[in-house]
Amino acid sequence: MNETAFNTAADATLLAIEEALEAVGEAQDCDIDFETSAGILTLTFENGSKVIVNRQVATQEIWVAARSGGFHCGRQGDAWVCNTTRETLSALLSRVCSEQAGISINITL
Repeated sequence: MNETAFNTAADATLLAIEEALEAVGEAQDCDIDFETSAGILTLTFENGSKVIVNRQVATQEIWVAARSGGFHCGRQGDAWVCNTTRETLSALLSRVCSEQAGISINITL
């Protein structure tokens, strides 16, 4: 995938995460603040903890930084898959957000 295609896919994914978080907030009455700046999406939970999601152009990956560690997701077909846990980005975000928020959060991309 060339750089333009990667950036397009990554931007679409970051937007999909934002939309999924809005849906989770409405459905589960939980407050997750999020802000995007220069390809970095910062999620802030009610307890003050954060999850950072950003694109890495050089490696063509989406990286997730959470309390439980750092995760690198590469594109496999139509999905982003974590290189170490083999979780899809949706499953990974659902897990780390649930751990940090202290409630069950299901993020569907």
